[in-house]
Amino acid sequence: MKPVHIIGAASGVGAPDHGCAKGPWALQHSHAFRHIAHHPRVTWQETLYARPSHGDTPLALVHDLCERLCVDVRDALAAGTLPVVVGGDHSCAIGTWSGVHAFLGEGQAPGLLWLDAHMDSHTPETTYSGAIHGMPLACLLGVGDRRLVEVGGAGPKLRPEHTVLLGVRSYEPEEAEFLERMGVRVMAAHELSRRGFDACFAEALEVVRQAAGGFGISIDLDVFEPRRVPGVGSAEPCGLQPEPVLASLAGLRMAPDLLAVEITEFNPDRDIGGRTAALLSSLIASFLPLGGDPQQ
Repeated sequence: MKPVHIIGAASGVGAPDHGCAKGPWALQHSHAFRHIAHHPRVTWQETLYARPSHGDTPLALVHDLCERLCVDVRDALAAGTLPVVVGGDHSCAIGTWSGVHAFLGEGQAPGLLWLDAHMDSHTPETTYSGAIHGMPLACLLGVGDRRLVEVGGAGPKLRPEHTVLLGVRSYEPEEAEFLERMGVRVMAAHELSRRGFDACFAEALEVVRQAAGGFGISIDLDVFEPRRVPGVGSAEPCGLQPEPVLASLAGLRMAPDLLAVEITEFNPDRDIGGRTAALLSSLIASFLPLGGDPQQ
């Protein structure tokens, strides 16, 4: 198995509530993470923070952090490790998947399974809030502010035919129209309720694994039921239960075509009893050799 290389991306400026910037530090110092921290195949060498010296606007700060994250993810892949990015608000996805794209090289793009309560596919022209954490998927598909679209190089970093959203239950019509126009497969919450999580997850994997270079997984913690997972940036009711997601991810722990994993929007200010930190630790443990789960 590849060693796991954790990279903290302490971005909070992409969201109205900046509490997610504390997520990586809070996880690293949580009780639940202790067992993973001492795992022989895990390293956590760096957490990236916004640098105000590189601009005082959210756009400038997100751009700078994502450029550095892009390089770190690319280098982690080149070193033969599995990068696991811990956010931070979901704007960090621009850096994560631009880094994977940079590693694969020109003409290749990773497949991406995006688990989220939201579509994150606004552009500066359609956004209701102006928050950048609502725009990363559109940027990665090549549409949005030029500075963010061109993190890690010009052009789209994902191909719509190899991208799947799973668990969506809160979005604006402009986002849905954009993704439909692009040809991105969206498995909304009502489809998961009708067909079952396992069937939808299996189909989503089949789609993203058609990308020749491999695939990745981006998890926004708000995809889960907030009564079980309260410490998130933008909670939405009626989310996924953690158990089937953990079981499905554990089935990928030996997958040779898994390139990177990203887990975002942990807001420790909203966590209750360490529940969200515990789940985040279990999600990371899903990709470790058996016995690494802090809940076992």
